[in-house]
Amino acid sequence: MPRRRLRVQRTAEDPLCAAFDALRASLGVPAEFPDDVLAEATRAAASPRLPAYDATGIELFTIDPPTSTDLDQAMYLERRAGGGYRVYYAIADVAAFVTPGGALDAEAHRRVTTLYFPDEKTPLHPTVLSEGAASLLPDATRPALLWRIDLDADGATTDTDVRRALVRSRAKLDYEGVQKQIDAGTAPESLALLRDIGTLREQQEVARGGISLNVPEQEIVEQDHRYGLTYRAPLPADGWNAQISLLTGIAGAQLMLAHGTGILRTLPSAPDGAVARLRRSAQALGIDWPHHVPYAAVVRSLDPREPNHAAFLQECTALLRGAGYSVFTGGTAPQLAVHAAVAAPYTHCTAPLRRLVDRYAGELCLAAVAGQDPPQWVAAALDALPKEMAQGTSRANTVERESVDIVEAALLKDRVGEVFDATVVDVKDRQPTVGTVHLTDPAVVARIEGGGSLPLGERLRVRLTQADPGTAKVQFTPA
Repeated sequence: MPRRRLRVQRTAEDPLCAAFDALRASLGVPAEFPDDVLAEATRAAASPRLPAYDATGIELFTIDPPTSTDLDQAMYLERRAGGGYRVYYAIADVAAFVTPGGALDAEAHRRVTTLYFPDEKTPLHPTVLSEGAASLLPDATRPALLWRIDLDADGATTDTDVRRALVRSRAKLDYEGVQKQIDAGTAPESLALLRDIGTLREQQEVARGGISLNVPEQEIVEQDHRYGLTYRAPLPADGWNAQISLLTGIAGAQLMLAHGTGILRTLPSAPDGAVARLRRSAQALGIDWPHHVPYAAVVRSLDPREPNHAAFLQECTALLRGAGYSVFTGGTAPQLAVHAAVAAPYTHCTAPLRRLVDRYAGELCLAAVAGQDPPQWVAAALDALPKEMAQGTSRANTVERESVDIVEAALLKDRVGEVFDATVVDVKDRQPTVGTVHLTDPAVVARIEGGGSLPLGERLRVRLTQADPGTAKVQFTPA
């Protein structure tokens, strides 16, 4: 899912949306689903492959942005009689609708991920499935992969099970509403336990040496017929909810490793040069990072509501570069089996409506619990999945990066020539006249070029020399 979600109301006359259309065209983003894919999806929506196990008595709920209708996950949390906790986590069963080798399957392999543009999204699956028959919408019976993960009193996993089941979500909740209920003490027990379990899992993450980046979302606002750009700081509930997904991804990876076949999401440790560059960014933004303090501890100390902290968290995403997928079979784990940010083996298995690999990971976990070989269609696709996911993820990252550039250019297009207060957050090692500045207001991070060597870590008056949504470029020069 995108780290920098931008939202704008789409109107036909808006030049910003015209720029997004041009971006879609340049990336070859498919505008519509082919007729045979839509026909197959419609048939599948009417007659999915349903499991025998009925778990509709579990009072699941979903937590998503208010406007989301492609709901991959639903949960129910409870205390265990002997102490500790039990997490039920239902994941949409996309394989109940998609026939291997069919037109719908081939189209999913072509798209790989849902693409999020500020004005609209390009879904992985037709909306009759992703926002309808396969989505875990409230008060609707759906096929799902139902995880049951038992935790001890400290939040450590003691037992894991996953099986196909019919489920029925009772409520569609959003992050702000969840936060308000929990803070006010009005949340029902299953929802209130999200804070308890989420906090314990955050403590487990600290003990492992892992780190979650609470990267703020950039939101577009319109004031006096002009665009503005602000940061939305994540709520604690965002982090607690994310911990349930991480818990499941870690549990899934352990099942795969124990069974000897799987696909892991991996990330090597950041090279020293990347960490040194991040230290310079911290200095530039006034972030206190003593040499004896590890990176993870610094990140956990930040407040994403503070503009300089928000900017630094955006810079921290550079350490996530190099993530990939590692396939293993025959009982031999891959050489790289750990995700450095998670600080544990980890797999993507909780977002099959929006990410191709998760459908396959779910099947591998089911096979591991059953002590069986994975389905032939899963085994046949494994070797190609890492490359497919790399290409799809690269396109999604380009969409995210270019969308930010377009929005920033639209925000500043009428202000070329103006001077702004900024901080130099990065300077190219071999080109000291080229770097990156973070504006104090508005919330823009952009390229600067020209003049003498840039003063890393210092405030600087900068002049806007270019801002064109059509080319998606913003550039400054020292004033």
